[in-house]
Formats: sequence, C-alpha cells, structure tokens
Amino acid sequence: MSYLRYVRLIGTMHVSPQSREEVIRTILSERPHAVAVELDRARFLAMGEERRLSLEESLRFGRRGLVNYVLAKVEEKLGEEFGMKPGEEMKAAISAAQLLGVPLYLIDEDIGVVLSKILAAPGREKLLMALEALSVFLPVKSGQFSDPMEDYRVMMLQFKRRYPYLYRVLVEERNEIMARNLISIVDELRRRGIRKPRVIAVVGLGHRPGIEHILNNVKLR
Repeated sequence: MSYLRYVRLIGTMHVSPQSREEVIRTILSERPHAVAVELDRARFLAMGEERRLSLEESLRFGRRGLVNYVLAKVEEKLGEEFGMKPGEEMKAAISAAQLLGVPLYLIDEDIGVVLSKILAAPGREKLLMALEALSVFLPVKSGQFSDPMEDYRVMMLQFKRRYPYLYRVLVEERNEIMARNLISIVDELRRRGIRKPRVIAVVGLGHRPGIEHILNNVKLR
C-alpha cells in the first residue's frame, strides 16, 4: 500500500480563479485530517504583506533581490490576465484549514535555497531567462489564453526543454522535498492514532504528477 492512498493532491494554476474555487470546495467537502500547501515559512509570512518591493529596493539585496523581483513581476502579470492575485488558492487553502480546525503544513523548499540554486544556473540558461524576462514588462494581449490549464501544461514542457537545469531544481528536486514532507505528515498522523489519515495538498499544476509518482512508489511504513 502506497502513501498516495492517504494524500490527495490538488494541482492548481497559481493565478487561476477556478483553482481557488476547487481548493475551497474540495477541502470543505472532504474534511481532511490535515492540509498541506506549496509554501515555505518565508513565503507564508510574506503572503500577509500587500506591498511588494520596488526594483530599486530589490537591487539592494543584490542578485537574489533582482531574481525575486522578476519572478514576482511574472506572477503579477499573469494575475492581471486572469483577474486574480497570485497565491489566492494558497490563501484559500489556509483559510479552509483554519475553518475546519485542522493542522496546516508548509511543505515546500526554503525560498533562500531555491534562489541560491537559480543563481547557480549555467550561463546559457541565465542569459535566456534574462532575455525572456524582458517580455514580462510588455502588455499581454487579451484573450491570449483560451484554455489556461492546457496552456500551463504546454508551458511546463517548453520550460523543461529550454531550461533543463532550472527544471530540475525548480520542479524535480522540489517534488522530492514536498513528497518527503507529505510522507512525514502521514506518518505523524498515524502515530497520533489516526489509522486512515486524509491529507489534502495544494501544489502547482506542474508539481502534481511528479509528487504523485513518488508517493505511489513508496510503501507505507
């Protein structure tokens, strides 16, 4: 019996209103023993801060600050296109867990470690990422995304081909970390006397298949 039996993963687009609604509906209807989200402590605390650093302020933190600024702008631009602030589905999961009174777990890798890995990317991938990042600051044509979920899957495949190193550290390695944390959550719930724990994990759409594969191949201890 694998750990996947006790964990249900909701794969979301971080800027999709449909994802937020699915998260709320699923958690409240299934009433799990625990909820897990694709966040680390730093990002969890930052979600309560409405103000983002300006480019000038970000540059004071060096290359890490610049990378963080560009990533934030990417999410902001997509949020404008889909009519939703980035991270709303994570906030919905947190609120639903609080409403049910069940534990909330942060299962993602520390953002500082993630940024260090990004900065260690090969020169070719850094240059390509810098060039493509320029398009983030250009207007996005309305109606460009006919099927957001399908477009997201295509974007992930393209990202894997163009950025093999970044795909490994941003997707595959984080899949392993989040799966390992979910295994620990199930084990903890069972130690507390819950024979058949139910855990709902809210993660990005691109992470769901990899995490499910890992959980399905680890036998229950």
